[in-house]
Amino acid sequence: MSQTPLLQAKNLWKEYGDNCVLERVNVTVRSGEFVTIVGASGCGKTTFLKLLLGTETASRGELLLDGTPIGNEPDEQRGIVFQRYSVFPHLTALQNVMLADEFAASPLLGRLFGTRKQLARDRAAAMLERVGLGQSLNRYPAELSGGMQQRLAIAQALMKQPRILLLDEPFGALDPGIRGDMHQLIHELWQQQGLTIFMITHDLREGFALGSRLWVFDKVRHDPQQPNRYGAHITYDIPLDKGGTLPDAVQQVTSRPVPSMSYQELA
Repeated sequence: MSQTPLLQAKNLWKEYGDNCVLERVNVTVRSGEFVTIVGASGCGKTTFLKLLLGTETASRGELLLDGTPIGNEPDEQRGIVFQRYSVFPHLTALQNVMLADEFAASPLLGRLFGTRKQLARDRAAAMLERVGLGQSLNRYPAELSGGMQQRLAIAQALMKQPRILLLDEPFGALDPGIRGDMHQLIHELWQQQGLTIFMITHDLREGFALGSRLWVFDKVRHDPQQPNRYGAHITYDIPLDKGGTLPDAVQQVTSRPVPSMSYQELA
């Protein structure tokens, strides 16, 4: 694993008018890490993912990719998969996955012809085979189960060969048995492709089972008169030892107190 920081957040804040969502986020991530992110609803987890993707910009501070400010719009280095399946219902599985190559080669028309189209088709078919959809190339999303649709969304995201994969509760709507299969798939893809992954989950056990590092987002200061005055930040940053047991790691989260700080120290 490379020792050069891939991503750095330096005193990162995100505010919407008087509503502070994130504050004082300081963190460094190296290439190849699998960061799972947990925390209460509304504590800025998805906002942080949007900052990584480039669909939101920081209000204060810096967010650096390879030492350079991250772009203000998505690019091929960052792929994303949402809990809601982000596929086109009128296209087959193969056509959905081919879109990445078609728009990359022809941004205006989104169409390829001849040899280039066949190459894109072969590459898309290989990716679908890799995520376990090799027998479903010509099926439409409505003909696929929830787990299969999520595999399709992952194949879409990986077609541009991103360095960073962002997962926003990708398995939350799936049945437990299907989730287990998806865990295995994403773990294999992470290892095989050398991806750096950031995954939001509400399932603490899922976070510990999949990640090489776990972040807990939370608010540590509150103002009853102005509930939106203060934002969340990373209160725990836990490296996960895959040789350890889950209960020990869970105990680390639940028993270690958050250091107390005055408002002046936090400002």
